[in-house]
Amino acid sequence: MRFRLALLLVLLTLPAIAADALPRPTGAVLLTISGSIAVTNAGKEARFDRAMLEKLGVRTMQTSTTWTTGVKTFEGVLARDVMKTAGAKGTEIRAIALNDYAVMIPMEDFERYDVLLAFRMDGQDLTARDKGPLWVVYPRDAHRELNDSKFDARWAWQLKRLDVK
Repeated sequence: MRFRLALLLVLLTLPAIAADALPRPTGAVLLTISGSIAVTNAGKEARFDRAMLEKLGVRTMQTSTTWTTGVKTFEGVLARDVMKTAGAKGTEIRAIALNDYAVMIPMEDFERYDVLLAFRMDGQDLTARDKGPLWVVYPRDAHRELNDSKFDARWAWQLKRLDVK
C-alpha cells in the first residue's frame, strides 16, 4: 500500500516537473548552451531563440567599447540569468563565436558584473555583420577594472555557443 501511494505521488508530480522544463525554441536558435548544465531542451543542450531570451527580462546598459566610438546603448539579457535558466554548474564558460573565435570567461564575471548577452545596440538589432546576433558586453564604464585588455578579450561577438566547464 505504501509503495502504491509513493508511486501515485511521484506520478502526480511529473506534469509539474515537465512544466518547469525549458521549452523548445520555435524561432531561429541564437544561443546554444552545453556542458555542465542541468536544464536542457535538445539532447544535452539548452537552445534559445530570441523570444526565449527576451522572456528572461530585457536589460539596457550604456557603456563605451574598444570597438565603437562613444557611449553605446545595449539591450539584451543578463548572462547570469541565462546560466541560471540552463542550470549551469561550473567555474568557466567557453564562449564560441560564429567564426569559431573562442575565449574562456570565468563564471564569476557573470555573477560579479551585469554582463549582457546583447542583441541590440543603439536601437538596432545586431546582425552577423555588426557583431551579432549576440555580443557579450561588459559594463566597462561602471567598473574601472573592466578597462583592461584581459576583459576586452572576453567581449565575444557573433556569439553562438556557451560551453560550461
